[in-house]
Amino acid sequence: MTASSAATPSFETQLDESPITRTMWLLWLLSAGLIALDGFDFFIIGVAIPFLKQDFGLDAVAIGAVATAAVAGSLVGSLTLGPITDRIGRQLMLIVDVAIFVIATMGTALAWNATSLIAFRFLVGVGIGADYPISVSYITENMPARWRGRMVIGAFTFQAVGALLGAVTGLVTIAVFRMLYPDTSAMAIQYAWRWMLGVGVLLAIAVAIVRLSFSLESPRYYISRGEYEEASIAATQLLETDITITPDTEPPISTESPTFGALFNQMHRRSTLLASLPWFLQDIATYGVGIFTPAIIAMLAFADETDFMVREMGSAKGSAVVDVFLILGFIGAIVLVEKLGRIRLQVAGFMGMAVGLSILAAASRLPAGSQGEIGLVVTGFFVFNLMMNAGPNATTFLLSGEVFPTSIRATGAGFAAAFAKAGAVLGTFVLPVLQRSLGAPTLLLGLAGCCVLAAGLTLLYRIDTAGQSLEAIGATEVMPEPLVPK
Repeated sequence: MTASSAATPSFETQLDESPITRTMWLLWLLSAGLIALDGFDFFIIGVAIPFLKQDFGLDAVAIGAVATAAVAGSLVGSLTLGPITDRIGRQLMLIVDVAIFVIATMGTALAWNATSLIAFRFLVGVGIGADYPISVSYITENMPARWRGRMVIGAFTFQAVGALLGAVTGLVTIAVFRMLYPDTSAMAIQYAWRWMLGVGVLLAIAVAIVRLSFSLESPRYYISRGEYEEASIAATQLLETDITITPDTEPPISTESPTFGALFNQMHRRSTLLASLPWFLQDIATYGVGIFTPAIIAMLAFADETDFMVREMGSAKGSAVVDVFLILGFIGAIVLVEKLGRIRLQVAGFMGMAVGLSILAAASRLPAGSQGEIGLVVTGFFVFNLMMNAGPNATTFLLSGEVFPTSIRATGAGFAAAFAKAGAVLGTFVLPVLQRSLGAPTLLLGLAGCCVLAAGLTLLYRIDTAGQSLEAIGATEVMPEPLVPK
């Protein structure tokens, strides 16, 4: 290394010393927009299902397939498109991802039968699955370390914003149809769900406009490929100052091939287990409860209501209130993630989720429609959603992007997301069946047990990532995060 190059700081050093630039905000906004679309598409289906059930004459198996299609597609998208992202770059995959969203959301709104709806919902899921590894890689690689945790979780907060928008969309749509057709629910059954899903098309187009407003590949991606001239151009655009990157200015980097085998070698096995296992267990509870939140609220708090439109209106209102708790939880995560650390926040969140689920189990033992039952339903959902988003729903996403080196970051994050979505498929598809056979109290207590187990696994495989160099975290044998705050 020459004297001049030794005096030149590395890209990572210059990035960590940089303020948040306009370009950083743009790439953050793009990722946040995609994540908002994820939240809307995943949760709007819960509001639309009662209308779809009557319009297409769906039985229990078909309802499960419609609810699960996007989650199953997300599993496939994360598993297959994560490694491709590491091979062809974050920028190109973002274009592909947005195109998938626009086509798939348009198809869902125009679906002509249950089969076509399931197919397009699956394609929506593929786009969502791709978004997990792309977005987390894009943000973590291009933000100063001191802001990395807050910016990743801040973007992921838009999943809750999207979910809230889904609930509000359902609420407004139902209200409009009640006003236009007060004496019949036939028109709402046939068209309301199309209006709800059609809003997703508008959101996808808005995200596409943001995507076309600027073009930036991650400088770390170029560095990992030894393309230093391209890395210099990208870094100059990102930091908005002249940056020169050469092999002499950069520390040794991991050049592993983006394969799933690399995730389970001695160096990365602990990272893979930490990123995957707790997220898997969380998604069993999150999506098992979350997608069916409107139905659960209707079942527990509106069991005696016979008017279809009144029942669904009340359910949509309850969903909107619950989604507000999601946002409050994410705000808590943004505030606490650097103070408490990822691991302590994740463990506390899992234990809080278990408490919330236990409260919901207790609520179902009270008389249907009683003030006590409704109070416990609201309290249980408040605790569950607040602690979920203040902890594991934010930290699992963040950790999946931090614990792997650049060369396999999207592969690792994609595998963790896919493994998590296997838990989501299990939760969404099996939940209705178990609810009938075991009853709501036993099922909810079982989900609480999943959360306690996830807390234990988080402690077992904990890794310190707060404020650490991304390449140092992923390229060397990692150390557990200390449990006592420094």
